[in-house]
Amino acid sequence: MSTQTIAVHLPDGAVREVPSGTTPLEIANLISPRLAAAAVVARLTPLQGGDGQAAQGEEPSEAAMYAAESVTAPRLVDLSAPLTADIRLELLTEKDPETLKVVRHSAAHVLATAVLELFPETKLGHGPATDSGFFYDFYREKPFTPEDLAAIEAKMAEVVARDEKFVREYEPREKALEEFNRDGDFMKTHFVTKFTEPGAQVSFYRNGEFVDFCRGPHVPSTGRVKAFKVTNLAGAYWLGDEKNPQLQRIYGTAFFSKKDLDEHFKRLEEAAKRDHRLLGKQLDLFSIQDLAGAGLIFWHPKGAMIRKIMEDWMREECLRRGYELVYTPHVARVNLWQTSGHEGFYAGNMFTPMELDDAMYRMKPMNCPFHILIYKNSPKSYRDLPVRYAELGNVYRYERSGTMHGLLRVRGFTQDDAHIFCMPSQIESEVAACIDFAEAVLKTFGFQEFKVELSTWDPNDRAHYAGSDENWNLAIRSLDNVLKAKGIPYKTIPGEAAFYGPKIDVKLVDVLGRLWQLSTVQFDFNLPARFELEYVGEDGERHQPVMVHRALFGSVERFFGVLIEHYAGAFPLWLAPVQIGLVPISERHAEYAAKVDAELRAAGFRVETDLRNEKMNAKIRDFANQKTPYILVFGDKEAEAGAVSVRTRGKGDQGSMPLAEFIARAKGLVESQSMDL
Repeated sequence: MSTQTIAVHLPDGAVREVPSGTTPLEIANLISPRLAAAAVVARLTPLQGGDGQAAQGEEPSEAAMYAAESVTAPRLVDLSAPLTADIRLELLTEKDPETLKVVRHSAAHVLATAVLELFPETKLGHGPATDSGFFYDFYREKPFTPEDLAAIEAKMAEVVARDEKFVREYEPREKALEEFNRDGDFMKTHFVTKFTEPGAQVSFYRNGEFVDFCRGPHVPSTGRVKAFKVTNLAGAYWLGDEKNPQLQRIYGTAFFSKKDLDEHFKRLEEAAKRDHRLLGKQLDLFSIQDLAGAGLIFWHPKGAMIRKIMEDWMREECLRRGYELVYTPHVARVNLWQTSGHEGFYAGNMFTPMELDDAMYRMKPMNCPFHILIYKNSPKSYRDLPVRYAELGNVYRYERSGTMHGLLRVRGFTQDDAHIFCMPSQIESEVAACIDFAEAVLKTFGFQEFKVELSTWDPNDRAHYAGSDENWNLAIRSLDNVLKAKGIPYKTIPGEAAFYGPKIDVKLVDVLGRLWQLSTVQFDFNLPARFELEYVGEDGERHQPVMVHRALFGSVERFFGVLIEHYAGAFPLWLAPVQIGLVPISERHAEYAAKVDAELRAAGFRVETDLRNEKMNAKIRDFANQKTPYILVFGDKEAEAGAVSVRTRGKGDQGSMPLAEFIARAKGLVESQSMDL
């Protein structure tokens, strides 16, 4: 019998006819041995209308997390995966961003290999790749020590040097469970039970003697994990439940080269210097008080000044763009959250109910139901739409104590929420306007680069989403149309939508190249239906509006934390809490200091004068440590000439100039919201 052939479509348009079972690595060798040596992993995309299931190198009976992904979507596979149907094939190298997570996941297996070789009594949890590296969870009664981590890293180097192939194997589910139960591997037993179906063939990866339950993909061999580092050790409860055993989580990172690894740690050093928690204390911007509780922010005067500037800018910009400002309560009856669906879909993220004399109440985790009630308070016509309500409202969400992090993840925060009620015909133009607004926010506050994600639902997980298939498809198509019309590149993230609709997330890129999730624009067809919202159309009939949620700062707290780290506390002049520090050289210059202070304040500047009986250099140093943009020094010569000696942050002594000239120059920088001094 002749061997079946399949058609493999390559990125350059070429089509290779090869025997069924040919691997991506074999095809790479047919193209170029150099390409085969450089390839890390393959991306397969089923042809339109084709089968694709077997072509993905996946056993058809695997399910859920360890299952074959949608046969209509591209996915990454090992270079050794047999191809058994017509397919589109891309061979990815170290130049492709997706491959870094593959090498990091492989590094997690190398870590687990090393741990078991050194400490064979250890039980394995799971070891995923992360945006910054990888980790692996282990159960071991004796805690790992710093010396153990050093030994583990050395053993990892041995595993890499052995250049063991990563080989995918399959085993019947029942046999896998029997073996894991026999060996006391309770975590692996849980994963197999939860993520595979009875009768399934379960996927494992082997390198040398080490075998791990995993769906891959992996690099071809351990030798491809070239540059790695074990970084730290932390605790983690099994399944996140404090009643379960305490696990030991070993973190690490991996890159394709020693140069990239070294640069990563240089960035970490710089990030540590910019840590908003340290700078918040150093610059006296905010605090978190143990007596009051975790995740609750106290804004000190200087931080509060920056917050005022941020909020004033946002409110004025909202008014300019056709929004109306509203204010709503901090709590509401549980009945409201039942109507909105939050009680069913979001209760785990809300503070527990509190009983008052007339009903049970909950603190609000978001503002949308309140804005809906304002909309519903009076009849609306198609002529009134769109209606845009904006609020900088305080909201409260339950975060576990171990997840909170300074300003970036808190329990009480201020959301720059807005909700737009509009006709279906207006939805795309309103979403486009929200995207424009988001870009304006980022650029105004000094962020020039951002990335966009479109989060969609998982239609196979109906329990976590409200609404019909028709509404979801319409909503996703609308957001997709906007992004394509604006020519904005984006990545689709299945299963990450809000329970009420899909969303567009705009992630800014800071000065260190880090991504921050802040701005979001969300489509909602669910809440208008739940609250029976209406407007009278041009035909005189009653219709249901659709709704857009949008938050551009995301939260004032989180955005402020990102600003602190982006600028390392050295805020641009228009944002700085103290813009100008005044340093009279001696006590006899206090009168001139008062005159300069008054003129600067009259021009709208935020000024602080240091009249302490200290040496001039000490005063200058203190203002510099507070990262004050301008320090003006003056003595007899300046007082006689009506001038000031200007010291500019980051540039040093700029010499003497007339006070009026300085005011005009600084005023121009503030009015233009310049990032420069």
